[in-house]
Amino acid sequence: MHFSDRRVLLFDLDGTLTDPKEGITTCVQVALQHCGVTVEDRDALCPFIGPPLREAFVRFYGFDDEKADEAVKAYRERFSTVGKFENRVYEGMEDFLKGLCSHGRRLMVATSKPEVFAREILEYFGLDRYFSFIGGALLDDSRVLKEDVVAYVLQENDISPEEAVMIGDREHDVIGAHKNGVPCIGVLYGYGSREELLGAGAEAVVEDLRGLKMLLLNQ
Repeated sequence: MHFSDRRVLLFDLDGTLTDPKEGITTCVQVALQHCGVTVEDRDALCPFIGPPLREAFVRFYGFDDEKADEAVKAYRERFSTVGKFENRVYEGMEDFLKGLCSHGRRLMVATSKPEVFAREILEYFGLDRYFSFIGGALLDDSRVLKEDVVAYVLQENDISPEEAVMIGDREHDVIGAHKNGVPCIGVLYGYGSREELLGAGAEAVVEDLRGLKMLLLNQ
């Protein structure tokens, strides 16, 4: 597959554009504590980076619906004020995005993070200028799965799957893209492994931004 033919690039946010480890793991730690679960090692909470939040509490800690909702509420109380900015842009990312724009690519965000938070984070770090559209989840969870977010971004911008490629670091990005007929490039500098990404069916996997640039621009 020649990814350089794809003019629309859909980017995941967490683990792809920025490293949100500190903010997400700290907020999860606080939410779990609120629900009576103590986790000392925040590194053990890295699996929360990527999947929809509510789904993660159910999957990783066996919370029922009521307890998962309670955990999400506690998480967002801290994340909405402090946690969202406990984040860092990956080194070289801004120049990378600028280069893609200069080569005529249309950049958009497709994230399972609530759209309101995604916008605030990208604006805070000055990356919003490179994206013509920022699509994310809704706080009421009516749009939260990656496949639903990707579908929303495509529909709102009248984009056909043949025009686009998804870039992300977790299996959710691959699966969500494929549900919409969009290929996906997995990146290994985030939080997913090569095995996870290839196991989900990623069309390509790259180590770093240099490898990603070679695929997207054929240079």
